[in-house]
Amino acid sequence: MRRRHWQLYLAPPPGVVRLSIDEKTSVQARSRKHPGHPGAPGREARQEFEYRRHGTVSIIAAMDIDTGQVLTEAIEHNNSATFTAFLDTLDAAIDPGREIHLVLDNGSSHTSKHTKAWFHAHPRWHTHYTPPHASWLNMIEIWFSTLAKRVIRYGDFPSRGDLADKIEAFTNLYNETATPYRWAYDGTPLKAT
Repeated sequence: MRRRHWQLYLAPPPGVVRLSIDEKTSVQARSRKHPGHPGAPGREARQEFEYRRHGTVSIIAAMDIDTGQVLTEAIEHNNSATFTAFLDTLDAAIDPGREIHLVLDNGSSHTSKHTKAWFHAHPRWHTHYTPPHASWLNMIEIWFSTLAKRVIRYGDFPSRGDLADKIEAFTNLYNETATPYRWAYDGTPLKAT
């Protein structure tokens, strides 16, 4: 029986590695045209709305569902070759005696013929796809939201390299105290009120 991704979160097979993987593409490296003004008693902080663009950064990230730790890598292209190269890196780093269960969305780089051939050639890898248009059920999306709130949204990045460095620094800091997310959804349909 094929497990649904949420079953993998709640009742994993014993002794397996569980990973949640996805890409975050086209993150803009922007710097503000004018400095912001810090908050003070009785006055909220203000941030300039005009900015300069310095290009974009795309990353691929894998979260270990059992530890909460995340591995990120800057990528130039979001395609099947890049995706399977990242899987090769993970495959080499994980004990060859362990099965790997992977939660993915239905992105084209995850479902292409090239990627399917890679999975066929690596039988210890088992895929669990989120339903179409529900990639938010992939746990790595929670981490992407944290990254956006703590680094990207109010950040000031004078270059693509600076943005990539700050994403890597945040990931390293995050991993120092990472804990797994608690998954509460049990697959029961919501009831209309």
